[in-house]
Amino acid sequence: MANLVVFYSRKGTTRNIAEMIINKENWDFEEIIDTKKRSGFIGFLKSGKDATLKKLAKIKEIQKDPELYDLIIMGTPIWNKRMTPAIRTYITEKKSKIKQVAFFCTEGGSGGLRSFESMAQLCEKTPISTLEITKKDIKNGDHTDKVTKFIQEIKMEKK
Repeated sequence: MANLVVFYSRKGTTRNIAEMIINKENWDFEEIIDTKKRSGFIGFLKSGKDATLKKLAKIKEIQKDPELYDLIIMGTPIWNKRMTPAIRTYITEKKSKIKQVAFFCTEGGSGGLRSFESMAQLCEKTPISTLEITKKDIKNGDHTDKVTKFIQEIKMEKK
């Protein structure tokens, strides 16, 4: 059973969690690249606005075909309690090829559950597992155990 970890990361936090997942299981991955400049404070403000308005992003061409995988594990930072435009675009463009999903997010403190509901609704799939990682989890070192539990849940659900 092949799994693909798909993620978008603006500052690197979501990428770090994705790499933990990928490295523990040696799963394939695809980093979604948003072509819009989102760095700095202005980029932060525009990004939150785009997420709130449920805008799509122009993303670089996807290299891995999700249809070739049994499970797509999607990761996104939470912007204004919403998924990023890059992940919204990926789901919108690829949902017909996705068989099964799991979701993870990084967030300041809240918004993950709401985003997971929106992601599930958009891709028309119920996730087999979800993972929220807060800034506090990372500061306290709790994220490592949460990632391990997330992977275990995925492996149990796929049996």
